[in-house]
Amino acid sequence: MNPDLDRLQPYPFEKLAQLKRGINGNPDKPHIALSIGEPQHEPPAFVLQTLASSLGLISRYPLTRGSGELRQSIVNWLNRRFSLPDTLLDANQHVLPVNGTREALFSFAQAVINRSKPASVLMPNPFYQIYEGAAFLAGAEPVFYNTTADTAYLPDFDAIDAATWEACQLLYICTPGNPTGSVIPLAQLQALIDKARQYDFIIASDECYSEIYIDEQNPPPGLLQAAVQMGQMGHDSLKNCVVFHSLSKRSNLPGMRSGFVAGDASVMDQYLKYRTYHGNAMPPAHQAASISAWDDEAHVQHNRELYRQKFQLAGEILSPVIDVKMPDAGFYLWLQTPMSDTEFTRELFAQQNITILPGQYLSREANGINPGQNHVRMALVAGVDETREAASRIREFIERKL
Repeated sequence: MNPDLDRLQPYPFEKLAQLKRGINGNPDKPHIALSIGEPQHEPPAFVLQTLASSLGLISRYPLTRGSGELRQSIVNWLNRRFSLPDTLLDANQHVLPVNGTREALFSFAQAVINRSKPASVLMPNPFYQIYEGAAFLAGAEPVFYNTTADTAYLPDFDAIDAATWEACQLLYICTPGNPTGSVIPLAQLQALIDKARQYDFIIASDECYSEIYIDEQNPPPGLLQAAVQMGQMGHDSLKNCVVFHSLSKRSNLPGMRSGFVAGDASVMDQYLKYRTYHGNAMPPAHQAASISAWDDEAHVQHNRELYRQKFQLAGEILSPVIDVKMPDAGFYLWLQTPMSDTEFTRELFAQQNITILPGQYLSREANGINPGQNHVRMALVAGVDETREAASRIREFIERKL
């Protein structure tokens, strides 16, 4: 067996199940799960109709690169969403449909890491654990950069030394962040692109939460947007820049497993070669349904409005008893706890029958700290009424502890 498999840590939800073992949630209250970031809003009916009406396409083998119509739909969406020039992206060179960002974020490292020399993969801490596993199984070493309250949960790339940059072949960013909800500003993205070109590493920007944000007039910027604006100042390509997007959160379609990777044409060419052997072509019916989703924004705006309602509710109910910092984007509350995050999680489950996720399960010890400790992640994915009920129970729990 591949010895690197032994380096993989248990997934956060395995640790959570172990933490809850032997504890019964309060039987007088129905269980509310805020631990998993699985959208619970209704998927758009018109997408499901397209999916159903396209099932006859199952008789065809799909292309690894996806249909031309889907790739063009993705290009059109990127151009609209990030104000890109219409002539920038070529649907044949810059875009690949994938079966959700999870598989793509993992497989991407396998394709781009040069195993002939020592390699580091930099990633945020706390983080999405797929980044770490991808590094290990690509034969590279994960290197964590902490995101803490001191920097508003943003990375401090200036604190990374030259030797670390020299060893870096791939850097993951997550903006908006999971679990922190922080959005990396355009200027910081551009400074990072300069670093990538100076030290010749690839930036993999996980932007799957980019369409869930509070201020309708200020959507989170993206890496390609940052690169294009630099092009006006002497940079004329998407070199070293690759982004990952998904319909799971944007369109409440987590089970359809549909997303895309886009960016640097030379990188995408090699990634297509990898994927041709990997055998992860998107089913044709999913491609047809994805086109209808990427082509529509009304359902996405409605989705955002539901999240705004829930964040406002949660903030109003919880703020009197705990410091609630609203995220820039995404659907998580990342709260500092008045006790150990694991103790908070266990006791909340026992007393209020609510499941949340301890922050330390989403991070690693790095530079002398575990930045997830004494934090918890709450996914506001349930309905408005259930969110109100959950927030009220959490407030009651905290009031009793204080």
